[in-house]
Amino acid sequence: MKDLFDKIKANRGPIGMHAKASHGYFTFPKLEGDASPRMIFRGKERLNWSLNNYLGLANHPEVRKADADAAAQFGLAVPMGARMMSGNSDYHEQLERELSDFVKKEDTILCNFGYQAMVSAIDCLVDRHDVIVYDAESHACILDGVRLHMGKRYVFKHNNIADCEKQLERASKLAETSGGSVLLITEGVFGMRGDQGRLKEIVDLKKKFKFRLFVDDAHGIGTMGKTGAGTGEEQGCQDGIDIYFGTFAKSFALIGGFISSEEQIVEYLRYNMRSQIFAKSLPMPCVVGALKRLELIRRLPELKDNLWKITRAMQDGLKKAGFEIGVTNSPVTPVFMNGSIPEATNLIYDLRENFNIFCSMVVYPVVPKGMIILRIIPTAVHTMEDVTYTIDAFSKIVGKLKSGQYMAEKIASF
Repeated sequence: MKDLFDKIKANRGPIGMHAKASHGYFTFPKLEGDASPRMIFRGKERLNWSLNNYLGLANHPEVRKADADAAAQFGLAVPMGARMMSGNSDYHEQLERELSDFVKKEDTILCNFGYQAMVSAIDCLVDRHDVIVYDAESHACILDGVRLHMGKRYVFKHNNIADCEKQLERASKLAETSGGSVLLITEGVFGMRGDQGRLKEIVDLKKKFKFRLFVDDAHGIGTMGKTGAGTGEEQGCQDGIDIYFGTFAKSFALIGGFISSEEQIVEYLRYNMRSQIFAKSLPMPCVVGALKRLELIRRLPELKDNLWKITRAMQDGLKKAGFEIGVTNSPVTPVFMNGSIPEATNLIYDLRENFNIFCSMVVYPVVPKGMIILRIIPTAVHTMEDVTYTIDAFSKIVGKLKSGQYMAEKIASF
């Protein structure tokens, strides 16, 4: 028999194995100062493309005041306890009503954390007789929720409607035998590559198959659709989404999340979703802060308009400069390059230290070996000058990458 700690020490995981070399720089970096396009990293100001602060609300003066006033009035402890027992308030219920109205659903349940909520909601909604069908590139929170499922699950190739239909056919036959139901889970906007889920086409499959659709729209709420109500609004199929999930961690620049659906479904979640029944209620400053943020999203459409102005300038400029950005049709902007992990680390070091640009790097095992993704997240508070400077810097580093200048063991010590 092995000792548990010995086993862990011998296998630190595909990312953890590089912890000693990467911690504090490539992993767990410390960005200091206000959450904005320019932050301090290791004592120097950097142009930052790595925050999901899509609408720039993190430092909006009305938001900062609402957060400060709520913290002064309530502190972080109130309400104390789980909502079912002692943690409910008028503010929590007001936010649920306003979110329901915003995303055009009957009712909403607030959740402490987005990731936790998705895992717990999947576990709550299905039993061992039910069948799950899900997109292959779903976020880790969906995958973890699916892993908890004691019944059968089928995965379809990313955004491949023909394969989705094939898996629905398999799931339907099995559900008929087991006496269960079918739940299809996908995303509104896929956070790695930036492409929208093919929601309208999936909704159309309801004409042929009996299933319920659960959409994780973490990157879509606030950024997509005429009013910012999400990817379902963008594609004109919000009514076909049976269970809608949104997070406060992106456009709202906060923490927490929500699930919206029919009144009876939300009531079921409210009384059966273990991560909410047995967890402390969302603190009052977060709730009051979310109300202010939602008000601004609805009152100031120019925030989303400017986000898309910056997004289009960045994406059009990158393509014109010869960069491959895939099939993104959202603000998420991946820049694809070819190179090894050592080349990627040297490239990022050069980008941060010599060009003062901070963006996320994605390499194996998240993407296939030999692929490097630099992920850019435009925001409403970036400028056209930021865009121009970044594209110019990227053109210089890709030239170095192609000429082999990043093949050295290490450019400099950090």
